[in-house]
Amino acid sequence: MSKRLDRINGNDFIRMVEKGAQHLRENVDQVNALNVFPVPDGDTGTNMNLTLTSGVEELRRRPSQYVGKSAEALAKGLLMGARGNSGVILSQLFRGFSKAVADAESIDARQFAAALQNGVDMAYKAVVKPVEGTILTVAREAAKHGVHQAGRTTAIVELMREICKKGNTALSNTPELLAVLKQVGVVDAGGQGLLFIYEGFLRALEQDSDAHAGNRLVATAGAREALGDPYIPNAAPHANRLAKADQPKRAQAMLSTEDIEFGYCTEFIVSLNGRNAQNKPFHEQEFREQLSALGNSLLVVADDDLVKVHIHAEYPGSVMNLAMNYGELSRIKIENMRDQHTHLLMEEAEEIHKAAFMSDDGAVPVDDTDEVSVDQKAEALKQYGFVAVSAGAGFASILSSLGVDEVLHGGQTMNPSTEDIVNAVHRVSARTVFVLPNNSNIILAAQQAVELVDDKQIVVIPTKTLPQGIAAMIAFQANAATEHNVELMQQAVTQVQSGQITYAVRDTQIDDMEIKQGDYIGIHNNKIVTADPDFISACTKLLDSLLQDGAELVTLYAGEEAQHEQTEQLVKYMEEHYGDAEVEVHQGGQPLYYYIVSAE
Repeated sequence: MSKRLDRINGNDFIRMVEKGAQHLRENVDQVNALNVFPVPDGDTGTNMNLTLTSGVEELRRRPSQYVGKSAEALAKGLLMGARGNSGVILSQLFRGFSKAVADAESIDARQFAAALQNGVDMAYKAVVKPVEGTILTVAREAAKHGVHQAGRTTAIVELMREICKKGNTALSNTPELLAVLKQVGVVDAGGQGLLFIYEGFLRALEQDSDAHAGNRLVATAGAREALGDPYIPNAAPHANRLAKADQPKRAQAMLSTEDIEFGYCTEFIVSLNGRNAQNKPFHEQEFREQLSALGNSLLVVADDDLVKVHIHAEYPGSVMNLAMNYGELSRIKIENMRDQHTHLLMEEAEEIHKAAFMSDDGAVPVDDTDEVSVDQKAEALKQYGFVAVSAGAGFASILSSLGVDEVLHGGQTMNPSTEDIVNAVHRVSARTVFVLPNNSNIILAAQQAVELVDDKQIVVIPTKTLPQGIAAMIAFQANAATEHNVELMQQAVTQVQSGQITYAVRDTQIDDMEIKQGDYIGIHNNKIVTADPDFISACTKLLDSLLQDGAELVTLYAGEEAQHEQTEQLVKYMEEHYGDAEVEVHQGGQPLYYYIVSAE
């Protein structure tokens, strides 16, 4: 460590991060155990650990004596490796920290505290609807206290001790801010994970892991990451809709090339600190209004010193001339959409010609080389593509049959990282890629991936369950515009509700319901409605809750541990008690949850 305790450099920061990662890793099970619902998939600790591990790996690949460079490397690794809501928020906390210390060789106590506060500000911006009583609250209170204390001490070790102390107080108060935590008598899991990291920072600063054994932060048992809904699958659509009807020809083929008002798809990045930057300040809203007069399909995303621009314009030069008033341009891409449309019309005509000469057995009498060429061109010009997350081979098969190009195997017990999602998007040869997280704990990682892909449009449909993802895929229309498809898919998601059957991993009490370890629990939407030592009894009580207001269709998605005899019993129960509802069964193959049940 640095001989001076009032400043830290890049080497000091690396050691702090490594110690923080180690301390979190040693306590992953404790963080995972902080789970409001006593289900076997509390994974906040695992997500934070994997996210931080990715950051440490990048930090070790790019070590620097400059704290700004080290923080930048950490932020990049966290961003690419972020898993789950807690992982994404952790990445944003240190992304903001990195921005605050950029280019600094070393920082003092005031700068360290200000960097933590900047991280909090960035994390809050990343969450559409911040929830208090979570990791955000703990981070905010700790940073705020740190800024205050930095005016009283120049010793960073003393500052870090105060930050941990205040963070622990904020963590203890999370049940007062989030009713579900208070009801179960626990603290927030994400906040506890962050404090383990901070405590590791403190240990590194003190150079003695045993010196503060008495100061270890020990939380009450059982809090769940409260930023997202629990893994509550919602209702599935009719099974006979799983086989999609043939889609009509592409909508673009119904248009005339002359109808294209703005002919050039123009994309670039503006470096606000570039050599061309003028003295006038950059205002995102003003810049957006200036560009809107030059075209349509405008997208402006500003991130400190970089601005990503996408626009359909008739005069790309005018757009870029305007943008160059603010900085240098890079990653410029201009595509002639009229040429693309002409090519599409030629391809459409070729496909019609091909269909006209198709033989009765489906064979096409064309040269193999020509056939491959046509397929390659069609793939290169594909308008829409899909990436979806699936838990279970059955669900993966269903999603693939609906047209999903890349199925990421993940789900509640193993969330794919932001980098996993980015790589999947890159593998899809389409101009616009829809991403279906199918889990509330993956939505933020998917949204973060949008910022990391420059060569295609990414649209995240915030599906929280696999049945919602299926409903969204069925609602998609290949001949509709992107904006209309977003409306259709999001509307379909709202039309489904669900239940699920799993088992309790510990004793607890929720909503005056006594739950014993090993009980089978039924969850209707996001509420536990039954806990029963008898499996069939738990299932039928859940079905009664789901169907109390009636339903036209009930779909059972059998998990990997579901037994055929039990499935038949449940189908018979519904036929006897809810004869008006159509009942269908599919093999989902999902782990941990015996059944995902949907009603609509």
